Amino acid sequence: MVQLHRSVRSAAVPVSPSRWLRWGLGLLAAGGVLWCLWCLRSPAWLAVPVTEPLPLWGLTLTLAAVCWGITRCYPRPTPAPRLLLLAIMLILTGRYLLWRLLGTLRWESWWGLGFSLGFLALELLSSVGGWMQLFLMATTRDRRPEADLYSVAVTTGEYRPTVDILIPTYNEPAFILKRTILGCQALDYEPKTIYLLDDTRRPEIRALAEQLGCKYITRPDNRHAKAGNLNHALALTQGELVAVFDADFVPTRNFLTRTVGFFQNPQVALVQTPQTFYNPDPVAHNLGLSEVLTPEEEIFYRQIQPMRDGVQGVICSGTSLVVRRQPLAAIGGFVTESLSEDYFTGIKLSAQGYEVIYLQEKLSAGLAAENMAAHISQRLRWAQGTLQGLFLECNPLTIPGLNLKQRLAHLEGLLNWFGCWTRVGFLLIPVLIALFHTLPFQATGAEIIYYFMPYYLAQFIVLPWLNRRSRSVLTADLYLLTTCWPLSVGVWQTLRRPFGRCFRVTPKGLRNEQFSVNWPLVRPLLVFLGLNFACFVWFMLTQGWQWVWVWSIYNLIMLCLACLALVDAPQTSPYPWFPLQTLVQFRQGERTAWGVTLQMSEIGAQVKMTNGRLTDAPVQVTLPEVGLTLTATLAAGTNGYVTLTWTDVTLEQERQLLPLLFCRPGQWQERQVPGEWQALGWLLQALVRWPFRRQLRDRVRGRRLQ
Repeated sequence: MVQLHRSVRSAAVPVSPSRWLRWGLGLLAAGGVLWCLWCLRSPAWLAVPVTEPLPLWGLTLTLAAVCWGITRCYPRPTPAPRLLLLAIMLILTGRYLLWRLLGTLRWESWWGLGFSLGFLALELLSSVGGWMQLFLMATTRDRRPEADLYSVAVTTGEYRPTVDILIPTYNEPAFILKRTILGCQALDYEPKTIYLLDDTRRPEIRALAEQLGCKYITRPDNRHAKAGNLNHALALTQGELVAVFDADFVPTRNFLTRTVGFFQNPQVALVQTPQTFYNPDPVAHNLGLSEVLTPEEEIFYRQIQPMRDGVQGVICSGTSLVVRRQPLAAIGGFVTESLSEDYFTGIKLSAQGYEVIYLQEKLSAGLAAENMAAHISQRLRWAQGTLQGLFLECNPLTIPGLNLKQRLAHLEGLLNWFGCWTRVGFLLIPVLIALFHTLPFQATGAEIIYYFMPYYLAQFIVLPWLNRRSRSVLTADLYLLTTCWPLSVGVWQTLRRPFGRCFRVTPKGLRNEQFSVNWPLVRPLLVFLGLNFACFVWFMLTQGWQWVWVWSIYNLIMLCLACLALVDAPQTSPYPWFPLQTLVQFRQGERTAWGVTLQMSEIGAQVKMTNGRLTDAPVQVTLPEVGLTLTATLAAGTNGYVTLTWTDVTLEQERQLLPLLFCRPGQWQERQVPGEWQALGWLLQALVRWPFRRQLRDRVRGRRLQ
């Protein structure tokens, strides 16, 4: 009866007249905008001052040289040069946008106008977030000097609040959890209590917690996933502050001494630190560019978060954070309505008038997704969790308590997820040009040099400088291409059914013995590759619109790279190796030898011998600088280089070895990506040598054994 009543009621409700009114007003507004654009088309003040290309190129290259000179004179974006370049970028952006709106639309036919407006809409959607960033980056924040001052009271013992360290886990392997627990136990801070929150109720994990001497908490169900797990633990703990680490994130020894001091300010509710990773992300690993490309998240933590901190719009990232218990309890704990419980928890704290701040200092490291399926699944979860905010009470655009700049920062973050749609659209533009036999805009060569080239060249020069060389324009586009199709589908599904997907934990500790193709991810890109290749051949045969050749060639190169990035390369060991140089002493019976480590891991070390030689017998290895002694066997050795494998490692030895590998303060440094031309060279090399990856991998393995 209830279902029948609901169906009758829904069938009997007529369409609201207000809905038709809104549609009518929307159409009238769109028509009014088109009429205004038609009236203002090609105004006289948009005319190019000269038509000869040489002086126009001179103006463009001079402006590019000014931008390049500023970035060279000031390697880091300090306030004065940053504001100057931001002003230049905003001016170039404004004049380009006016030109596109008023001088390039095709008015000769309705379908030509529709094609032209569609292309313009793609440009606007892909650029509006970047334009917001230019405005917001006028006030960035670096809190490292504040951390220096605040940490004095912590290190002297004047300010030492109790800290509960929560490590939520769901199906992560025990060896990964052991890293995190031992790293937390090695923190130079007391009083602290470590809790392992096992949401899979595994007996072996309970035994691990008992063996390592930390608290173990579980619950009868998995309601609300990670957020529910954390909230359940909050009710059973009582520390003044709460630190949260994902199961694979290991803090450096000074994590708490650098973050806890901020809570001397009673308005500070949460301190977020960057995420960094001790393994390469799958795109870099699969292309063989692990030493060249930085993880995709670097641009977020080196550019976006400092920018957001300047406008009090920091995003809580769910791990490597410290939060004050009292304001967290006041908002009801971690938000459970969304997959992104961390993001909306930070928003609710900010809306209550508390400060959510960001310390741009790498104080922990974790595991990046280890294959492309996990990488894309992780992005889909982030996209859905963020966009769910549009349908929640804690919507950052409407929740009371946030100011205009904060809302603008969150709007920029929401719009970022629609970039996948624009990338798919740009892949189809050459196809539409071939079908319609026309360009989506009208412009002379002089206009392109005068309006487009200064804007485009300035982006290539300034944007990598603003993001502290964490990402180049080309590599950013490559990462976007690998995810654009599944994200496009995922964003559309989220807008249709915001809560239709459940929480999925990113798998950790994976191994892969051979190359494997992610066919569900590769097939859509192969379709785009075929379409763009067909259009390229058609353009060549008809000799039309030569600039489209460049567009098609660029699409073909980047699509090939994206397809190769979706082929998972082998990962035969889940144990990372770290470049670590320290003196070592060897003992085999009465014999003594010396060497220097080149690389070290949880399972062994690679050493350059400086005195003496080793036999195949078990060897006692001592690291005098840290007072650690281990037993090892000789795995390989030649030309004065040996590879050792640890044997019979005890728990006490692990308590010294793991902090040496993962917890040294300052060990996680910022890497810089190459410039645009260098990045292009590396990408082309990866494309050419990819078929020989197997031989190159075997050669690298041989070098390691030597």
